[in-house]
Amino acid sequence: MAVDLGTGDGRHVLALAARHPDTLAIGVDANAAAMADSSRRAWRGRAALPNALFAVAAAERPPEALHGLAGSLTVNFPWGSLLRGLQGENDGVLAGVARLMAPGAEGRILISVVPRDGMPPVPPLSELAPAYERHGLDLVEMRPATREEVAASGSSWAKRLRAGRERPVTLLRFRACHKAPASFVSEVWTHAPNPPPQPTSPSRQAG
Repeated sequence: MAVDLGTGDGRHVLALAARHPDTLAIGVDANAAAMADSSRRAWRGRAALPNALFAVAAAERPPEALHGLAGSLTVNFPWGSLLRGLQGENDGVLAGVARLMAPGAEGRILISVVPRDGMPPVPPLSELAPAYERHGLDLVEMRPATREEVAASGSSWAKRLRAGRERPVTLLRFRACHKAPASFVSEVWTHAPNPPPQPTSPSRQAG
């Protein structure tokens, strides 16, 4: 199972589900309205993607049914509270990330922050690694992302930001080292239908 946290408009989830029909791809975001179009596309018509699902939840409180199931986790160009949490400023976000990931699962984050954004810069690895370690996450790599890696994310937000061309992008890779709870992918597949998510107040976290 692959989870895209702070999925925004959900296009990354649709692309992943189309490329890997045997993988359950789940987008999680606090903003239901942002995911509505992708959710409709995933479950209607001839091009439906039954392996693409969407869940309305904040990163700090991911759906309990998904705990310990993600074999991979991505966060593409987070913003606001999600960005701050992934930069070690909010333990609740990293705790939520850790709860989603299966033991040995790998995570990848793409971050783009410049001074005019009014957001904190990306901390150095020496400062960030301990924050991840507190939650059983091993931060194994931190480096500038290539243009190819940015393009492969399929992020609409990256295109609007012109990330990788006019803005630097940092890639973080990490691995989950904690034990998984007793839970099963089959239960999620069976009990997680994919109707359009219910609207909620806009609160974009990533894209």
